[in-house]
Amino acid sequence: MSDAFILTLSCPDQPGIVHAVTGFLKEREANITEAAQFNDQSTGLFFARMRFDCTAGTHIIGLREQFGGLAATLNMAWGLHSANDRVPTVIMVSKLGHCLNDLLFRYRSHLLPLDIRAIVSNHRDYYQLAASYNIPFHHVPVTPGNKPQAEARLLEIVNEEKAELVVLARYMQVLSDDLCRALAGRAINIHHSFLPSFKGAKPYQQAFDRGVKTIGATAHYVTAELDEGPIIEQGTARADHAMDVAQLTAMGRDVESSVLARAVVWHAERRVLVNGHKTVIFK
Repeated sequence: MSDAFILTLSCPDQPGIVHAVTGFLKEREANITEAAQFNDQSTGLFFARMRFDCTAGTHIIGLREQFGGLAATLNMAWGLHSANDRVPTVIMVSKLGHCLNDLLFRYRSHLLPLDIRAIVSNHRDYYQLAASYNIPFHHVPVTPGNKPQAEARLLEIVNEEKAELVVLARYMQVLSDDLCRALAGRAINIHHSFLPSFKGAKPYQQAFDRGVKTIGATAHYVTAELDEGPIIEQGTARADHAMDVAQLTAMGRDVESSVLARAVVWHAERRVLVNGHKTVIFK
């Protein structure tokens, strides 16, 4: 028997990084089962992800302490996680439930490596859906007058649930800069267009009015710059002149659901590394 771990890292590129890391693992009799790396020549940064097995009973805290010394010498940003842990997650939603419904079905079907601990909404529409999955539902209304208090409650729920991931599954509220900073690197939003096109309200009406031949969706990390966070995944579908707005909308929501699900899985499997305003995805 063995325990599986996932190591992710980024650092200034230089000779010997892979040798140092694999040597560290070899000294601990670890067996590398997955390995991927990327050298970004435009920034001079090196990125890597490794999954490896260690003898059963290996303590991750000890591994982290030991690897920390090596990481410091190479100026690394890094993370080490158990490969079998499900990521504690909070999902946020407003009145459009297609992405929420898709995520919950995949969750029940054991297709998402998540531990969904709560659903938060500024409306009551999906409390029965949450109850059917035995997931706590929190109604947190948001108005212009109570937004600071509402966001404080949102963050309180995230912290109480020890959530490592927050998924905005069509949560139609703009988060404040402070909340974006508090959730930096652990909040994923699905945008209902193929960014940067058709921002704002009624994107499918805009697409229809322009007679587009392709529609799409974008999953990205949340930042204080609205809809400008590092992109994780995008998807498109072909449209034609015979489609009306309702058909475009239905097709677009299918794309949104699948794009968000892929982004969530990749994040939970530690396959996404932020590279400035972009991401490196080790699929």
